[in-house]
Amino acid sequence: MKLSEIQDVCTSQRSTLENQEYGTERELLSKIPDIQSHALVIKGVRRCGKSTLLRQFVKKLNKPFFYLNFEDLRLASFNHSDFSLIDTVISDSGAKFIFFDEIQSADRWELYIRQKLDEGFQLAITGSNASLLSKEFGTSLTGRHISKELFPFSYMEFCSFFGVEKSAKSFMNYLEKGGFPEYLKTKNADILVQLQSDILFRDIAVRYKIRDAASLKRLFVYLISNPAQLFSPSKLTNIAGVKSPTTLLEYISFFEAAYLLHLLPCFSWSVKSQNLAPKKAYIIDSGIIKTGSFSFSENYGAILENYVFNYLRTKIEVPEFLADSEIFYFIGKSGAECDFILAPQKKPSCIQVCWDLNTNNQDREINGLLEAMDFFNLNTGTILTYNTEDIIQISGKKIMVIPVWNY
Repeated sequence: MKLSEIQDVCTSQRSTLENQEYGTERELLSKIPDIQSHALVIKGVRRCGKSTLLRQFVKKLNKPFFYLNFEDLRLASFNHSDFSLIDTVISDSGAKFIFFDEIQSADRWELYIRQKLDEGFQLAITGSNASLLSKEFGTSLTGRHISKELFPFSYMEFCSFFGVEKSAKSFMNYLEKGGFPEYLKTKNADILVQLQSDILFRDIAVRYKIRDAASLKRLFVYLISNPAQLFSPSKLTNIAGVKSPTTLLEYISFFEAAYLLHLLPCFSWSVKSQNLAPKKAYIIDSGIIKTGSFSFSENYGAILENYVFNYLRTKIEVPEFLADSEIFYFIGKSGAECDFILAPQKKPSCIQVCWDLNTNNQDREINGLLEAMDFFNLNTGTILTYNTEDIIQISGKKIMVIPVWNY
C-alpha cells in the first residue's frame, strides 16, 4: 500500500469515530486497567460495543491516541510489510496510546503488537474471533496481554440505556429485545439478521473454507431454536446434514470462537466423564434467538435459563484460563437435574431456573436442586424465576425463590 492511502484511511476513520456518541457507560469500563506493559484486549461477539467501550476508556484516560480499524475495505490489500507505513503515521501523530480495531484481520499482527509494546507504546485492541486471538497470544504475546470479554448490554445496562427501573415488565422487554446496542437504538431487526449472516458466512464459512454453508446454517438455527438444551453430536448430524459428529463438533467450535454460543459441561470430579457427557449450548443474546430461531415465544423457560447463564458468566472473577471450570450443570443419581453449579471446587452454590414455579413442576425443580445441594453438602439453594418470590423450607434446607430481575 501507499503511505498516502493509509493516511487517508486513518484520517477518515478518526473523523467517523469522533463523531460517534460515547453511548451508555459499560459496566466493564471500571475493570479495565490503565497499563502500559501489557496489551489490553477487548474481545467478544461482533457489534456488542467493543469499540465504544474502548472509546469510553480513552476518554477516561484523557490521552492522545492513534486509531485504526483493520476491517476497512480500503485496507484489503494490507500486508505485514505495510506496518512500517503505520509506524510513520503513528510517529506523525505523536500519540503514545494505540487503539486497533479487529486487528486479527491483519497478517502477523501479533509481531507488530509485541514490537510496539517493546517500544513503550500503550496498546488496546479489539477482536471478535477467539481462536485466532488465542493462537497468537500463545506465541509472540505470551505473558504480554490482558484480556477482557465484553457481552451485549446486561439487563442493568439495558435499563440505563432506556432510562427505566428494574421490574418484571422491563425485564421481559429485555428478553424480547436482547442487548445489542445498535439494534436497541434503531429497533430494526434486520441488523441482527445481517449480523448473524455476516458471522456465519464471512467469519466462519469463508475463513474456515467451509463449502457446505447450508449445513452450517441449519445447525446454527437448530441450536438457537433450542437454547439451554442437552445435545449429542451424533444425534445432530442428521439435523445439520453433515456426515460425521467430528465435523459437527468442528462447526460448533467455530460458533464458540465467534462468541455466538458457549457450551456448558456436566459436573463430575472426573474430567473424562465431563468430556463424555452431553453438553448444553447457550446463545450469546436473546435478540439472536428472537430473530434467528423458530420457537422464541414457545420457549420462555429456556430463554430465561439462557439469560441466567450469560449473567453468571459475566460475574466469574477468575483468570480466563480457569473460567470454564467455574460453572456446570448437574445430573444426580436419580437423573434429576440442577441447572447451574458455581465454583464447585471452592465455594459451591446451586441454582435452578424455571419460568414459573407451580404445582406442575415444583417437585421436579425442587428435587433436582435438593439432590445437588446434598451432593455438595449445602443447606441453602436458589430458584430463579420470572416473577415468583418465596422461601421454601424442606428436609432441613432452605431454598430462596427469587425473581431473576431482582437477583
